[in-house]
Amino acid sequence: MGLSRKASAAVALAAGAIALGVVSAAIAEDARAQASAIISDRCTVCHGDNGDGKGPSADSMNPRPRDFHDLKWQKSVSDQTIAKAVMYGGSAVGASAAMPANPDLVSQPDVVAAIVEQIRAWGR
Repeated sequence: MGLSRKASAAVALAAGAIALGVVSAAIAEDARAQASAIISDRCTVCHGDNGDGKGPSADSMNPRPRDFHDLKWQKSVSDQTIAKAVMYGGSAVGASAAMPANPDLVSQPDVVAAIVEQIRAWGR
């Protein structure tokens, strides 16, 4: 399934910010705060408080949620793919359909970049 032109532009915008290296340096603290709240509200139920894939719902899921501490996975996936999964769900990147889309984040590339930044931090 292809992305619409608007969706492709959103992925490109988020990916551009990431690719230019502005992820760490230029992400505003308010975007990081929003990302932290979103992760806490939407992601931890499956991925866990520390991104280990052991959230409260994880045991009932097949496949299990991604463990962001998995270095092999971290090396195998691009920031752009992570951003696309965050915005459009697992199905958009060939992953689990249980990973929901977050269409409200399409217009917030700085927040998406901060979420990607946190996912990468769990892999260090």
